[in-house]
Amino acid sequence: MENLQSIEQFEELKKGEHTIFVFSADWCVDCRVIDPILPAIEEKYADYHFVKIDRDQFIDLCIELDVYGIPSFLAYAKGKEVGRFVSKDRKTQQEIEAFIDGLKA
Repeated sequence: MENLQSIEQFEELKKGEHTIFVFSADWCVDCRVIDPILPAIEEKYADYHFVKIDRDQFIDLCIELDVYGIPSFLAYAKGKEVGRFVSKDRKTQQEIEAFIDGLKA
């Protein structure tokens, strides 16, 4: 999964057709729990571009986007937010996939 490098890159990536930003942090236990399942999710949803955002490196972006819990997921299409799965709770593969499936509805 690609790691976000700059705010400018975020602004460009969110203009894409289907982009899902994954907010995470190295110290986040719940984020580490889902790390092993993310490659399978990326493979299953290959029409989406997944980008990891380090919460500590981009704290101002998190505040701007109201992302106060991690791991969290924000989906964008053509510059518009089309879905969010934001909370401080641990997420299962089924919950993440249900979120992505809901984007297609």
